[in-house]
Amino acid sequence: MSAATAAVRRAGAPARVPLVLAVLLVLAAIAYPLTDGTARDAVSWTIVLLGSGVSVTAAAVAHGARTGAAVLVLVALTSVAFEAVGLATGYPYGPYTYSDVLGPTLLGVPFLVPLAWLMMAWPSRVLAELLTRRVRPGRRRAARVAVAAAVFAGWDVVLDPQLVQAGYWTWAEPTPGLPGIDTVPLTNLGGWLLAGLVLMAVLELVVARTAAPGGARADAAPLLVIGWMVAGGALAHALWLDLPGSAAWGAGLTAVVAAVLAVQARRR
Repeated sequence: MSAATAAVRRAGAPARVPLVLAVLLVLAAIAYPLTDGTARDAVSWTIVLLGSGVSVTAAAVAHGARTGAAVLVLVALTSVAFEAVGLATGYPYGPYTYSDVLGPTLLGVPFLVPLAWLMMAWPSRVLAELLTRRVRPGRRRAARVAVAAAVFAGWDVVLDPQLVQAGYWTWAEPTPGLPGIDTVPLTNLGGWLLAGLVLMAVLELVVARTAAPGGARADAAPLLVIGWMVAGGALAHALWLDLPGSAAWGAGLTAVVAAVLAVQARRR
């Protein structure tokens, strides 16, 4: 029996919780393009609640309850700080406003937004860890932070046009944007890269300080979430949501990640 398998068996039922939540998220995401109006809003809340649950429980299974709680607090504080500053000053994303449909706010930031950050943060780090596993040990931590920030920002390239279309927020100056996307400015991508670098650097320190030995592997659920939300989201954008630009970017990002993983597998 491998050490990883033994750890999963010691963890028992809690180790399966992230995967159950991830499967439920996939089902909710499938329902998104098939709904509209208030039903779609409910699906959006369901997705981010399940996704944030995946992040917290997967972090806890892998590194212990302290890490799971620390991830929750860190991402909540960082997201509210960046978003509140962004709303007040337009920096670093560009000027934007949230709609009232998102409900209660803190410092002007709807509660849905920190949950969405939490949904995205841990899977981005897990995927970055996978993509940087062949980097030299002395450089691996810095590489993981940089790649996780890029994954974090890349995910938003697909997600943001969808949520603008849903009417959750609007950009005062949506152009220039990425080719094929005329509703989200390039400044948003720069802002997400900056926010991602800060968040992932601090997250790296938090995990190092709070992680407990003997955790179980819990990569499957976060990878399922990010894989489905980007690749499945690209499919939904192309076939149902009339968002061909973000669909193309999502497909391209998926292809790049798949190619890197394939090269790594061949070198092994």
